[in-house]
Amino acid sequence: MNPEIFHIGMFSIRWYSVLILLGMIIGYLLAVKEAKKFNISKDTIFDLAFYIIIFGILGARLYYVAFNYELYIDNPLSIFAVWEGGLAIHGGIIFGLLTLIIFCKIKKLSILRMMDIAVPSLILAQAIGRWGNFFNSEAHGFATTLENLQSLHIPNFIINGMKISGVYYHPTFLYESIWCLLGFIILILVRKYYRYLKTGQLSCIYLMWYGVGRYFIESLRTDSLMFLNFRVAQLVCVITFIIGLIFFLYLCFNRLKKGLYYPEKKQVSKKVAK
Repeated sequence: MNPEIFHIGMFSIRWYSVLILLGMIIGYLLAVKEAKKFNISKDTIFDLAFYIIIFGILGARLYYVAFNYELYIDNPLSIFAVWEGGLAIHGGIIFGLLTLIIFCKIKKLSILRMMDIAVPSLILAQAIGRWGNFFNSEAHGFATTLENLQSLHIPNFIINGMKISGVYYHPTFLYESIWCLLGFIILILVRKYYRYLKTGQLSCIYLMWYGVGRYFIESLRTDSLMFLNFRVAQLVCVITFIIGLIFFLYLCFNRLKKGLYYPEKKQVSKKVAK
């Protein structure tokens, strides 16, 4: 696949960058729409998104470089070439979460509320951004056959893109993108129709859903970040799934009405508006 949309002299626009940007924009618009229900202003969401994007990308890059430092020893400046790929989503999530916590502490906003507003946007952005890996011919699975890919009813343009140097590979980017898209739909449906949803449970569902999917998809990949003999992403997925499950169950047994995600209108305080 050609990673560039167009190229003029030394300047080029790459699919990877455009798709990540597209995911961010759509995620931001979704968050703004949901935040209005709690009297949280558009400016507050914009400020939060601005800092999360900056530190999220920084964290995703540092996380990737930390586990692939040997690739950058001879050319340290290449660390800044994020448009060529090399962003680890777990690093972005960790740094993004820390940014959100600090922001909410400063602005006196509910951390769990803001996390719940953010996770549908996050998982949809992940679904979109994964296609950047397709155009960069990266983050694919192990070698397979044309017949096997066709048996999975994968579109021909994806199969052709997964033929790299004469070898067909599993499109793990596609598997994860579909998994994230399904997760987004589930989060939206739960948020809209589950009347007993507690603040914080949506974030727990995200942690569990993405953790399960990424754990199994990671086992197919050939470029996993490793720590000793373990795949780092799988270790993180196990941890996040356990955290999500425990906290979800804790909130289930917390019968305080004030903990509901959608409280009565009179309970939505205008004090959270900034």
